[in-house]
Amino acid sequence: MLSYDSYLASIIMSIDSIFQILILLMSVVVHEVSHGYAAYLLGDPTAKNQGRLTLNPIKHLDIFGSIILPAILILMRANFLFGWAKPVPYNPYNFRNQRWGELIVAVAGPLSNIAIAIVFGLLIRFLLPTGLLSADAISISASIVFINILLAIFNLVPIPPLDGSKILFSVLPYHMQHIRNFLESYGFMLVLLFIFFLWPAVYPIVVFFFSLATGLGI
Repeated sequence: MLSYDSYLASIIMSIDSIFQILILLMSVVVHEVSHGYAAYLLGDPTAKNQGRLTLNPIKHLDIFGSIILPAILILMRANFLFGWAKPVPYNPYNFRNQRWGELIVAVAGPLSNIAIAIVFGLLIRFLLPTGLLSADAISISASIVFINILLAIFNLVPIPPLDGSKILFSVLPYHMQHIRNFLESYGFMLVLLFIFFLWPAVYPIVVFFFSLATGLGI
């Protein structure tokens, strides 16, 4: 039978896990909406017409990527948390800027996460020394910074369907299109290999930028 302290600790961990999933969910929603707004500003109304230019998470939920996978990672006590929302649709043929339109839309998602991380990182840096932030506020703000940095870096990996692949394909010379064909053919497998074998090498980069943004160590 659980002691009172163990029971209380399990409740606190559950609440913390729920907060992390909510932070992840809203962060991926902002990420996807940013793609949609960038496309809309470039002349493509597809996302707007489908009601996807909204922060309402219900419009963006991917049951596996937004809820089940993050919950599994938390239960496994993994040292990282990530997930995704349903991609916001766009039609690149509507873009006024045909040359760089897809690159601009692709960059918009990670940039939104970087902006969120900077805002909350500065909040911690400037308000922590004043004592105006409670321990809970610091913890939530730090989670927001960490998760958004993780999302930005993960999505910049140049493997389909991640945003980094669209950035790569926008600047890839025509004579190197075989690289695109290879990545698109094996994208899902390569993402899995990256997560399980290469992510430990990338994780310290996330920690570095987290410390740079907040002044906190992990």
